[in-house]
Amino acid sequence: MASERITIRIPGELGERLRARSRLRGQTESAVLRQALEIYFGQPDGDQSAYEMAEEAGLIGCVQEAPKDLSSDSRHMKGFGKGRR
Repeated sequence: MASERITIRIPGELGERLRARSRLRGQTESAVLRQALEIYFGQPDGDQSAYEMAEEAGLIGCVQEAPKDLSSDSRHMKGFGKGRR
């Protein structure tokens, strides 16, 4: 893939947010910006799994004080699939 270099100016606060996000993801600032541009222009990155997208959206680990895996504990499955009467 041929790359094109661009230079932009952004407010200091936005630059701080960009640096924080890149550190959080363990990616370069350029990679974060490329992904943001792909999303903005409606061409999602096909390399990202559903788990990665949910994690990025802050959905992974957002529920507090819940069992880690409901399917592994039979108490949580009691009555599952039975209609209410």
